Amino acid sequence: MAGSDDDVIDGLPLIREAFPRTVRLVASARLRAAVLAPLADSDADLALLAEIEGSTSGRQIAESRGLGGLSAEELVHGVPHARFINASFAYAKPRQPLRFNPAERGAWYAALGVETCIAEVGHHLTLALADAGDFNATVDYAEMLASMAGLFVDVRPAAGHPCLDPDPASGYPAGNALAAAARAAGHNGIIYPSVRHPAGTCVVALWPNVVQSVAQGALHRLRWTGTADYMVEPL
Repeated sequence: MAGSDDDVIDGLPLIREAFPRTVRLVASARLRAAVLAPLADSDADLALLAEIEGSTSGRQIAESRGLGGLSAEELVHGVPHARFINASFAYAKPRQPLRFNPAERGAWYAALGVETCIAEVGHHLTLALADAGDFNATVDYAEMLASMAGLFVDVRPAAGHPCLDPDPASGYPAGNALAAAARAAGHNGIIYPSVRHPAGTCVVALWPNVVQSVAQGALHRLRWTGTADYMVEPL
């Protein structure tokens, strides 16, 4: 990756760091058998249905010819859980950027501890349930463990940086500007204090090949029973 340890971006230092274990939470439904299987009477039928599904799969489209702000050459192949890595970059939210990725390009968000992941995921799902007007839901998540190493922009010394504003209207544009500058310089990602979990640390990988040695970890259940407060149960 480009750059040296003496560089700064937006007044933030670049550090060369190695994380042997980061954690990302993925809805466990994505780990189950293909949802098309009950519709097929034979392996040939299943293959045909999979081909039809693939024609509209953002991940598979991105892997074959690129998608949005993501080129096919950036994606990874032949490594464990490659489809999860690629999907995190291919399935960005249309017309809705997140803190460090634009609407047309995703990123791999992770944390150094699962408690931080749960706080981040729980916050955003609680907002979604509030928008739906129904605080009754049960969602199971699986840990996706990964290592990362290289040159990262470090936001931790700047607790008041605009990209950490809890209000997405302010924090997300600032975060996207920082991420765009980091990608343009070829840097691996951004290390930042969790906005939703005090004392937690998050890491976002800006390129698929930064995410290494992915393995599935433990399962966790988040349950809402009529209020915005949720329970966490190990599975």
